[in-house]
Amino acid sequence: MDNATRLQYLQAMGIDVWVPRLSAEPAEALPLGTPKPDTDLIPAIEKPVTVKRDIEHLVETIRSHEDNWERLQRDVAGCQKCDLCETRTQTVFGSGSKNPDWLLIGEAPGQSEDQQGLPFVGNAGQLLTEMLRACGLSRDEVFITNILKCRPPDNRDPKPDEIANCHDYLDRQLALLQPKIIVAVGRIAAQALLNTHVPIGKLRGKVHQFGSAPLVVIYHPAYLLRSLSEKRNAWLDLQLAIQTYNNNKG
Repeated sequence: MDNATRLQYLQAMGIDVWVPRLSAEPAEALPLGTPKPDTDLIPAIEKPVTVKRDIEHLVETIRSHEDNWERLQRDVAGCQKCDLCETRTQTVFGSGSKNPDWLLIGEAPGQSEDQQGLPFVGNAGQLLTEMLRACGLSRDEVFITNILKCRPPDNRDPKPDEIANCHDYLDRQLALLQPKIIVAVGRIAAQALLNTHVPIGKLRGKVHQFGSAPLVVIYHPAYLLRSLSEKRNAWLDLQLAIQTYNNNKG
């Protein structure tokens, strides 16, 4: 985005733009359409780091207002923020409705997901599909994604810096999807979303808040395949999610 366009956006948002002057007189806001000053004629002035950060934040705010689904998908597909870009087959953006009431967030793609480019398509994914059916939902009605958009090697747990690098993509998905309820699928997703190290046994069975949406924690279906005795608790968690959604959808 060039400076002139950026100035117009800032003016439209009611934000005054200040430029350095040679005199000690207070700076004045540039009127809309003012030509870009010739920076070669203005002496170099040291600016505090905080000013640079404020400008970067404003630019990011403008970009978020211009965001759309296709741009976000391109950004995820071409991401090279961490070393996972060197080992992945492809990114896994997510799948389902672009206007969902339910958003399910897991931890990271596995081998099958990495190969197909879709979330939850292995054995755990088949169980998740059945869990959704038990709630009267299909995969086409919800949106399913992960904290990470790339598969960690050997399906290891995501590292904190990898989660941080992918956080912006998840935030942008949330802003575009506007779900009425979020379901955190598994310990790692729940702890990352809620920014906590509390065990999943203490996180489930409660309604949390993530942004403007309620969040319910459920066990990961891969864990349920290994721990059949927890399926009763999994059903209780799904009932809590249904009740929470019904209370929030009005």
